Amino acid sequence: MKRLAILASGSGSNAEKIMAHFQHSEKAEIALVASNKAEAFVLERAKKFGVPTFTFTRKEMDAGTLLEKLQSENIDWVILAGFLLKIPVDLIRAFPDKMVNIHPALLPKYGGKGMYGNFVHEAVKAAGDTETGITIHLVNENYDEGRIVFQASTPLTSADTPESIADKVHALEHKHFPEIIDGLL
Repeated sequence: MKRLAILASGSGSNAEKIMAHFQHSEKAEIALVASNKAEAFVLERAKKFGVPTFTFTRKEMDAGTLLEKLQSENIDWVILAGFLLKIPVDLIRAFPDKMVNIHPALLPKYGGKGMYGNFVHEAVKAAGDTETGITIHLVNENYDEGRIVFQASTPLTSADTPESIADKVHALEHKHFPEIIDGLL
């Protein structure tokens, strides 16, 4: 059985969908939810599923504390679900092709440092794009540049707002992210 850790910085709606998906799986279990924010709601969502949690600071992550925790928990895969810090190189190298992220746009558009959440949806709206979507990709040393494993799109109209774009993107994330993780395993 594969042991998965989810890293998240916020509410954790994607993390909750992933925990629900693997709750009775014979293939994998969510063994840990870790966050760089002690007040992140994702930690409450994890408790609902009985998943152990771990919090850390950026400084602790950079010093190897997170990597040590993941190794001590025998984690096989790391799932980034709304995790907003750049992953240190040593952590990426410890999980080669076993660290996956979801991005709320069709990469390579609207990727890179500072492009997350509503910043992405506002940029999509400002550009007048007629579609947007999600990208699920492996993590490498550069923001949003790892090998793409899956993309899904949704049409947009001129009436869409950043908020309605976010709703459409969340629907895609919740539908596809758990399934794609399952397939990668």
